Amino acid sequence: MSKILIIAEHDGSSLNISTAKCVSCAAAIGGEIDIAVIGNGIDDVAAEAATLESVSRVIVINAEHLAAPLAVNWAAEAISVSGDHSHILGPSTTLGRDLMPRIAALAGVNQVSDIMEVTGPDSFKRPIYAGNAIVDVVTAADAKMVGTVRIASWKAVPASGSATVEQRAASSAPASHTRFIGMEVEGGERPDLQSAPRVISGGRAMGSEENFNIIYSLADKLGAGVGASRAAVDAGYCPNDMQVGQTGKIISPDLYIAFGISGAIQHVTGIKDAGTIVAVNKDSEAPIFEVADIGLVGDLFSVIPELEKLLG
Repeated sequence: MSKILIIAEHDGSSLNISTAKCVSCAAAIGGEIDIAVIGNGIDDVAAEAATLESVSRVIVINAEHLAAPLAVNWAAEAISVSGDHSHILGPSTTLGRDLMPRIAALAGVNQVSDIMEVTGPDSFKRPIYAGNAIVDVVTAADAKMVGTVRIASWKAVPASGSATVEQRAASSAPASHTRFIGMEVEGGERPDLQSAPRVISGGRAMGSEENFNIIYSLADKLGAGVGASRAAVDAGYCPNDMQVGQTGKIISPDLYIAFGISGAIQHVTGIKDAGTIVAVNKDSEAPIFEVADIGLVGDLFSVIPELEKLLG
């Protein structure tokens, strides 16, 4: 029987929804599911993880040098608790893409990236070529499997469990060549792009960094996260951590609204799992309309103020 370890993603005080989606993937593999919560002062996070359905045990590793999510420190701890686990999973997020390859290297195996479907304990499906093809991946049954979960492809498990919580001391020393300086979040208090149920994005048609303020204003009224196309990021209208698409963030909100985005395949790859896609573009031939559930041909600088009025 498989024994699966999930590396929890959190901000030090609450669990990221990507962890609950990893549990859904682990449940599809089948077997005993444990979650490793690594950090410092993270008992509340561990308690939250223990409520996830299908989880048997939460392993908590508290240490001062683990407070910041540095992959170089977390990877060693993940390996230390994964002795008899057949699978190690993490989310395909910014953190997971940094952390999981290190874990795979320490385990001496190749990583399986962006798992979108499980077809067996050692066989998986993942997208390639910007999602235009799906490849079957089979791992060696006698080797530890390390993989990232494409969170846009999985639903979060409910918080209806009651796993046991086990405390463990850190087994590694802090890395001497890397240190944490600080973290700056460009989006302020807005929801995280990869977990927000609603996302509003702007494209090159926004015209300037100043004009992007109307996107922020509308997003704040809707309680939405804010994203952007690669063209908008390259033009300097917004920071690159807001980029949505193949080379940015893959998201699956319930509602995605695109203003002034043409719909290049690289961008569509990042949003095609959204529940409802709404596109506003003054070019009626824009490719974005081919994937949109609702399309409006119009000038975004007229449409957004009208939407704000309706929202009150």
